[in-house]
Amino acid sequence: MTYVYISRSVCRPNEKYVGVTGNLKRRLAEHNAGKSAYTARYKPWEVETYIAFSDTEKAIAFEKYLKSGSGRAFCVRHF
Repeated sequence: MTYVYISRSVCRPNEKYVGVTGNLKRRLAEHNAGKSAYTARYKPWEVETYIAFSDTEKAIAFEKYLKSGSGRAFCVRHF
């Protein structure tokens, strides 16, 4: 399974991050350990929403969509 996730900063709830991973627990731990340049300054993080895909290509395409302008609007309306 491949997961597309939306995480939210605990300290700054308006900061969100969209990502894709095969291991959600490990990736969240990496964000909270400061291993990602963007997410390090807003840690700690918690997963707000995740969607599991059996097809990795579809997961990557959905992540790319969520990072687009219309995808951000979709997130605001639905998540």
